[in-house]
Amino acid sequence: MYSKSPLNLAARNLRSLSYKTRRIHTSTRVSPDTPETASTSKLDGDSQERWLFIDSVFPIRLGIWDLRHYIGILREENLLERLHERLETVKTHDFHIHELQPYQKDGGVFVRFTYTGRDHQTALETLQTDLQLEATKHGGLPSWSGLNHCNIWLVKGEPFLEDMYRYPSGIVHVSFQGPDVPEEALYSLFRSCGRIQNITSPTPVPAGTLRSSDILFHRVRSATIARNTIHGYTFSDGDGITRLKTVYQRPIQAHAIRDWLTSHPRIVLPIIFFLLGTLTYTIFDPIRVLSVEGKMLNWFDYREYKLYKWLRANALDRFSLTSLAREDVSPQGDIWKERKDAESAVRSYLSDLPSTVAFVHGPQGSGKSRMVEAIIRDTGRKTLVIDCAELNRATSDMRLVSALAQQTGYRPIFAFLNSVNNMVDIATVGLIGQKAGFKSSLEDQLKQILEVTGTALKKVNHSLRTSAQRAVKATQEAEARRAEEARTRARIRAGTWHDPRLDCIAGNGVISELGVGDELLEGDDGGLAGFNVIEEDVVNLSDGGEKTSEELARQQHRHAEDVQVMRTLPIVVIKNYAARGGVYKEELLGVLAHWAASLAENQVAHVIVVSDNREDAKLLARALPSKPLNSIALHDADAPTALSFVRRRLYDAGITSDLTPAQKKAIEHLGGRTSDLERLIHKVCSNQGIEEAVEDIIADGVGELRKKAFGEDIDDAKSLPWSREQAWTVLKQLARRAELPYYEVLLDVPFKGDELPLRVMEHAEIISISTRHGRPSTIRPGKPVFKYVFERLVNDPVFQATQDIALNDKVISSAESTVRTCESELSTLQDLSKTERSFWWFRRRATSERREYLLKKMRSAQTKIQTLEKRNAELKRVLAKGV
Repeated sequence: MYSKSPLNLAARNLRSLSYKTRRIHTSTRVSPDTPETASTSKLDGDSQERWLFIDSVFPIRLGIWDLRHYIGILREENLLERLHERLETVKTHDFHIHELQPYQKDGGVFVRFTYTGRDHQTALETLQTDLQLEATKHGGLPSWSGLNHCNIWLVKGEPFLEDMYRYPSGIVHVSFQGPDVPEEALYSLFRSCGRIQNITSPTPVPAGTLRSSDILFHRVRSATIARNTIHGYTFSDGDGITRLKTVYQRPIQAHAIRDWLTSHPRIVLPIIFFLLGTLTYTIFDPIRVLSVEGKMLNWFDYREYKLYKWLRANALDRFSLTSLAREDVSPQGDIWKERKDAESAVRSYLSDLPSTVAFVHGPQGSGKSRMVEAIIRDTGRKTLVIDCAELNRATSDMRLVSALAQQTGYRPIFAFLNSVNNMVDIATVGLIGQKAGFKSSLEDQLKQILEVTGTALKKVNHSLRTSAQRAVKATQEAEARRAEEARTRARIRAGTWHDPRLDCIAGNGVISELGVGDELLEGDDGGLAGFNVIEEDVVNLSDGGEKTSEELARQQHRHAEDVQVMRTLPIVVIKNYAARGGVYKEELLGVLAHWAASLAENQVAHVIVVSDNREDAKLLARALPSKPLNSIALHDADAPTALSFVRRRLYDAGITSDLTPAQKKAIEHLGGRTSDLERLIHKVCSNQGIEEAVEDIIADGVGELRKKAFGEDIDDAKSLPWSREQAWTVLKQLARRAELPYYEVLLDVPFKGDELPLRVMEHAEIISISTRHGRPSTIRPGKPVFKYVFERLVNDPVFQATQDIALNDKVISSAESTVRTCESELSTLQDLSKTERSFWWFRRRATSERREYLLKKMRSAQTKIQTLEKRNAELKRVLAKGV
């Protein structure tokens, strides 16, 4: 029987407690019976003491995370008792067990025993064989798993029991306290423990460090047997005596993973980038879709909460001393015919499934955005608004991405990572010789935001459609209940209604006649007659009539579904498309165009693009090559409509006095631009006269146009995409004429066929270019009031003289260049005429004809130079007066 002394029991309980609490705190277990003597101890007489090691009694603990050792702790007492009973039946060589020492970390048990024998080697071999036979006879030794596949090993060295964090592994590190042990001797010594895969040779080590070899076993069980049976073994040969020390070697050395990762960047970096991208798509994209959907459905808008609405209606509005400001209303439909036509076109587009994009264009200030907002407010549909003017103010791609994410509700957004990714690409060039491609281009980032937004729009459509279907179903059920109640009341009045609850009292069948059944109530024949008439009318309907009613009901149901689909589609409004400015304008507009086209083609949402210029539709047209755009134009109102609009707005503001002819003429100077008319009304409401207000608007326009078209100084003028001479040429001609032929201006000085300055001036709203048959046709002022602004600029003597002198100097320079060219060519012709011969006396020479042409051209240029120089002298006298 194994020792059950109080000391052993206490040690065993302490060991179990240590294993159970190892996750909580570190404890050091030192068994009082741990042998520290030699493998063979001499006792009284011929008795000898040795150790056995029985493997696989307990589960081998591979790490601190291995929880199987708790099974061994629970079964320790039972397993040790059964093992002791199984082993003590052997009496060979006076075999006697003194102690069983469990070593659960390595899954085995040390057995301290004594024996007698003169030939110790033969006695030990015989004793080990008998123990194995005894175990085999009883089906093996007991183990924690019940498989009974334990083996008995004779400890050749000294048992070393410790509770440090040195968990078993398949590699045994053997240190030599003495001369090196040959590889053949190591193999012969350790092979009996199990199959060996590799033995490393000793390597040079610093002075004072033991040389060693690593032995790699095929199984961890074999390594535990070798570690516990050979530790402390003394090996001797002709070179000397060597004591072997064994310890487990971790399969992966410290920092081995880190070292491998840093030494293989070509493999590691792409994997890391792939995992980060996968993390973004699997975790953050659903959150971003939810965020965009919440913005569309007003989940995060406190003003949509019922509690806020109740507080606003019952508390805030009652205690508020100020009333809500009157919203700016759009011009009335019966007054502004142009606006009415455009509004009808937009409503017609929203009432059908989207197949293309609605492009609303018109001059700035014509009321495009206000009209679209009013229509959307009337429809009550969910709307996503993207303002390109705010996006174009971004000075970097990071700010542009952040601005677009803010407008769409795309969160979370890590815009700063773009700079980090750029640094990573620079670092990877030094590591692997090429960019990792982790940095996304601006176009890819914008596409990602819009793709997530498109997914959210689909979910919004589905959510709204589901809610609408539930509402329709609830309405139908309510109507069915009301119809059923009406039929029940009619049957009660007719006396044919039977309450089934009476059956619980009177019963069924004949007994039910005691209650109220299908018999008529007394005195209600008239009601029954009316009800019978209704039933007869229903029965007398023909089969064709019934089918017609069913088809009509189905058509009405389909129509209701179509209307429901239209009302649940969200609306995407892209305002200020192709607005001025913006370093990233082309990339932004291109991405928005393709995204808007995909939304319309897939019928995800109605898309309305608002722009100031019809030429901006080219990007959208390229994104929709197979379908035409739904182009909706807003124009300035004519004079009678503008006058009626001003009258109506002044009347609404409380100004009822009629307009005088002078006031009407002043209003006509503003034309039909909505923004200018609104500005006039605001000034008149501020107690300013109409003539004075119009004069202020024109004066402000003169200062604004002078700065916009000519710049504040010479340095500012150099940054303009057109020259002062080009702007002055157009303004001077438009001050005299209502419109100019486009190609006449284009081919004349100072443009000479360059269309870019005219296009840029159109985008700056200095001029407007109308088209005919798809080509530019005429040039008009950018706003109706600009005609009078141009006249003011042209009639300013000093400004006119300054600009005319600059223009004349440029024309003179061009004419002088023409004269010099003609002189050079004439000199060349003079040399050619000496060698030229004429075979016919009446035939003119080619050099003579060319000479006459050049002389005429030179004479014309010289005349122009003289005229312009004379004109410049007159203009300089004007400047000298300083008027």
